[in-house]
Amino acid sequence: MAAPAPAVFLDRDGTLIEEAGYLDRLDRMTLFPSTVDALRLLARGGYRLVVITNQSGIALGLFDEAFVTGTHSALEARLHAAGAGIDGYYVCPHHPAGQVPALTLDCQCRKPAPALVRQAAVDLDLDLSRSYVVGDRWSDVRLAARAGLAGGILVRTGYGRSAEGRVPDDVAPVLIADDLMEAAAWLLRTGR
Repeated sequence: MAAPAPAVFLDRDGTLIEEAGYLDRLDRMTLFPSTVDALRLLARGGYRLVVITNQSGIALGLFDEAFVTGTHSALEARLHAAGAGIDGYYVCPHHPAGQVPALTLDCQCRKPAPALVRQAAVDLDLDLSRSYVVGDRWSDVRLAARAGLAGGILVRTGYGRSAEGRVPDDVAPVLIADDLMEAAAWLLRTGR
C-alpha cells in the first residue's frame, strides 16, 4: 500500500484565477498566465492538488451550488486541455450573515477552519504533515496552522499584495511569493 501523498491546498480566486469579486459568470473566469505550468510542475513533483474555496456567494444568494460546480467543471476542462488538473475541489457554501437560511451559519468548513482539508485528507489519502496551503489571504495561511500542515504561502496575486502590508500577529507564512509559479518553485526546492 502506498504511503499518503503530500498535497498543495490551493485557494481558487486570486490564486489560480484572477480575483473577480463574486465570480458569477464563467466569462469572468481568467487563469493567471503561469497557473497551468505551476500546477503541472507541482503534480510532477509528487504533490496532489486540491482546491479549498470559500464560496459565500451561495449563502448570500448571489449564485447557487450548481453554478460553482459548473465553474469547477469549466476550470478543470481548461486545465485538462493544457495538461494539468486538480485532484479535488472542496467548497464551503456558508456565511454567518447569509440570505439563504440553510447556509447561514458559523461552520467548521469556512477557511480558516480545517474541516475541508481534513475531509480531503481522508478522501485522497493525504499526508497533512507534508502538505502546504497557497492563497492570497491570511485566512489561507491560518488554515495551514489550524489543519496541522507544514506551512502556508501567501501569493501577491489577488488580494495578496494588499494583505502583505498588514501581517496579523497570529500568522507565520513560510513564504510570500509573487505568484503560484514562485510558490511552486519554492515547494519543489524545499517543501517536502
